[in-house]
Amino acid sequence: MIWGVGLNYRDHADETGRPLPDAPTLFAKSPSSYIASGEPIVVPPHVLQPDYEGELAVVIGRRARDVREEDALDVVAGVTIGNDVSSRDHQYTTGQWSWSKSFDTFCPLGPEVVSLDEVDLARGLAIETRVSGEVLQSSSTSQLVFSVPFLIAWISQGCTLEPGDVILTGTPAGVGAARTPPRWLVDGDVVEITLEGVGTLRNPVIRRENDRRGET
Repeated sequence: MIWGVGLNYRDHADETGRPLPDAPTLFAKSPSSYIASGEPIVVPPHVLQPDYEGELAVVIGRRARDVREEDALDVVAGVTIGNDVSSRDHQYTTGQWSWSKSFDTFCPLGPEVVSLDEVDLARGLAIETRVSGEVLQSSSTSQLVFSVPFLIAWISQGCTLEPGDVILTGTPAGVGAARTPPRWLVDGDVVEITLEGVGTLRNPVIRRENDRRGET
């Protein structure tokens, strides 16, 4: 299971003009959206506004239900980097966050999972997103509205978390949709997301011109 969290950075909420949420805004991403670092993000022809979202991703290490916030990090295997690629045109038209963020290849994760004793989540980790060399997001996980332990506790009070589940913790300011003019991903782009203590997630972008249906 891949969980996503919307509007979970203070600077991102500011750029959207929305108030800080009172509770986490959750959505799910399809397992088929997952790809590894180095694999291409393939944009279908019906997606006109593909956007990037660099994120801290938390990998669950053991089964967990009704976890207390103070115990939440005990169920974490480690952290990695995620890119919550989003089709903004479908997201804004239908209001369906899960579907518009779940297209195949729309969840790059990697390059590796780093244990919590190698990073300092409490202090905050620097995060930067570059598209074809241009820095478009630069922030810190200290900007999170809801902390990693809070998110784990919140989700697990209603849904059992399983080993291998991933929580994408939200994205900072600088997304393509908030720019003037908007900065959508185009064919040939390379998205690089660097998270302090973890490394760099790197994925090229390919636009698929022919929509193949009924593939097996």
